[in-house]
Amino acid sequence: PNSSLDDQTRNKMTKGTTSFGKRHNKSHTTCRRCGKVSFHIQKSTCSSCGYPSKKMRQYNWGLKAKGRRTTGTGRMRFMKSMTRRFKNGFREGTQAKKQVAN
Repeated sequence: PNSSLDDQTRNKMTKGTTSFGKRHNKSHTTCRRCGKVSFHIQKSTCSSCGYPSKKMRQYNWGLKAKGRRTTGTGRMRFMKSMTRRFKNGFREGTQAKKQVAN
């Protein structure tokens, strides 16, 4: 009776502890485009941005993910001055008129 109990414990597959010890192969590495550790080495595609595809990977069901990489998340060198320029009718090359003190 004792040996059958040992067989059960020896052959038992566990999802925890013992399985975690076997995890030492990397399937993903850093992506050149997005910088996340999402580039699948064997597939050679990024699961986050879709690199090497020319178009960025984005889905409508991933609203949060879209928000993380959309307009307004970076420096916005060009767009940050757009509202001010729009307000003034995109005028260029003019000097402000001197105000006369009353």
